[in-house]
Amino acid sequence: MTAQLDIIIMAAGKGTRMKSRIPKVLQRLAGRPLLQHVMAEAQRLSPRRMVVVTGHGADEVEAAGRAFRLPGDAAPDLQFVRQEPQLGTGHAVQQAVPRLSDEDGVVVVLSGDVPLTETRTVADLVAASGGDRLALLTVRLPDPGGYGRIVRNADGEVRRIVEHKDANDEQRAIREIYSGIMAAPAARLRQWLARLDNNNAQQEYYLTDVVAMAVADGVPVVGHCIDDALQVAGVNSPVQLAELERAHQLRQAKALMEQGVRLADPARFDLRDDGRIGALAQLNCGADVEIDVGCIFSGRVEIGEGARIGAYCHIGNVTIAAGAVIHPYTHIDGEKAGAMVGEGALVGPFARLRPGAQLGREVHIGNFVEVKNSTLADGAKANHLAYLGDAAVGERVNYGAGSITANYDGANKHRTVIEADVHVGSNCVLVAPVTIGAGGTVGGGSTITKDTAPGALSVARGKQVSIANWTRPRKK
Repeated sequence: MTAQLDIIIMAAGKGTRMKSRIPKVLQRLAGRPLLQHVMAEAQRLSPRRMVVVTGHGADEVEAAGRAFRLPGDAAPDLQFVRQEPQLGTGHAVQQAVPRLSDEDGVVVVLSGDVPLTETRTVADLVAASGGDRLALLTVRLPDPGGYGRIVRNADGEVRRIVEHKDANDEQRAIREIYSGIMAAPAARLRQWLARLDNNNAQQEYYLTDVVAMAVADGVPVVGHCIDDALQVAGVNSPVQLAELERAHQLRQAKALMEQGVRLADPARFDLRDDGRIGALAQLNCGADVEIDVGCIFSGRVEIGEGARIGAYCHIGNVTIAAGAVIHPYTHIDGEKAGAMVGEGALVGPFARLRPGAQLGREVHIGNFVEVKNSTLADGAKANHLAYLGDAAVGERVNYGAGSITANYDGANKHRTVIEADVHVGSNCVLVAPVTIGAGGTVGGGSTITKDTAPGALSVARGKQVSIANWTRPRKK
């Protein structure tokens, strides 16, 4: 695209049918507000300016808009204007015009509740405008009932948009409808917007009225028609939001399967942004990766060749190496620090890896084991009911059931070092800071508060006492 590009995003609506205190454009799709989906696609077009028109919940909407930036891309000049009161789509765009200081280039108008329009589609729409035509993004629907129809002349030029209630039988047979997205020459759009009036039943200013003005002015009106209704689907209710979520997730699932990923059921798959840390959804898989049903992936996830993910896992911001197996119901959340599962490692079921968990090759993390900010070297095992926090665990360590690192003293975190070939018995407490020497053994039930020598057996527990012929207390 050679023309300078400005983008207007309409995000002022309340969304009454959502039945929510949250503004409609901040409802989440795949973990990200609808508005941020639209902003992401707009930003990929490298516009010089992006103007977001807000109204209902303006403070919240503007905060969400300012918080979003695509990584690595030059950010456009982002501005916000408010539409108060909301008097129609034409009125919304009128509020943005004063922020479009230059009259050259092309203006694209997008809707903040239409989240899945692809960058290529908008780029093609801008190309169709060519800087001197009004271009409308249209779509063919099997059942266009209720939508305004696109009426073209014999040369294929758009002559007008006829609302369903005003259409005759011939016009109602037309399947091409207007999506609400347009690209227009900036100078022309200014002129048309200045001529809008609200002489209609709703007493609102309709953006679609500029079509008739363009025709009257001799400006060609072209329709860039697509067949993919998902790209122009809006959200007006919780039902529509849920339908769009499933359609979007199914599209992502199919894309992965086309790359060779084995999904047990693409209808039970989710890939979401991690809104807490601003990580966009990205799942990269090697050859022969298998993913069972009900899994949720968030943020950035890398899965190596031949790895297997069991059913109902929640996995975010982690690298899983080749041949690793993540058993069902495992929760991995690397957050900003990230997490790593080494080659051939076994994790779960019902395990939890938190930020900073770094597992080496052939590490075993079993059921109800939690690992946080800890490294486990090759071959280390913690198979049952254990906690490792702020620890460095050496090769071939066996960490017993019920054992924990006591890493927090109420004010500060401390580190535990377990050197290679250590055996930690069941139900032990390692009170950090502490080092367990290489090859050592910690007897079951011990509370270790001091460093232990390499090769030593360390036992720290009360002496067993047995009282013969003891009688239990009885109720009086």
